[in-house]
Amino acid sequence: MAQALRPNTVGGLFATDGKPHPIQDTLLVVTLVLGITSFITAQFDFLHLLSSWTGLVGILAGAYGQWISETTRERFGLIVGLGASGVGFFLGMAHGGLFGV
Repeated sequence: MAQALRPNTVGGLFATDGKPHPIQDTLLVVTLVLGITSFITAQFDFLHLLSSWTGLVGILAGAYGQWISETTRERFGLIVGLGASGVGFFLGMAHGGLFGV
């Protein structure tokens, strides 16, 4: 009867409460997309405007997402997106900054 006491985790990989979180999931996707964009465009010197701005917005979106996140799945994805956004932002700043100076 021990299996009757285990929670059903079939709904999601790290979704621990089984409830929908549309705002948190949207921030998760936005942070991941901005982070990946920022990280990839930071590899090219002439795309420093795109990488620095997407990195900055990704950091802000990820920070707010961390503040209101409720499950481990959301926090895990937000940390990955925040890391990529941070790397892209700092490399974009090193290549020319937010305003191309």
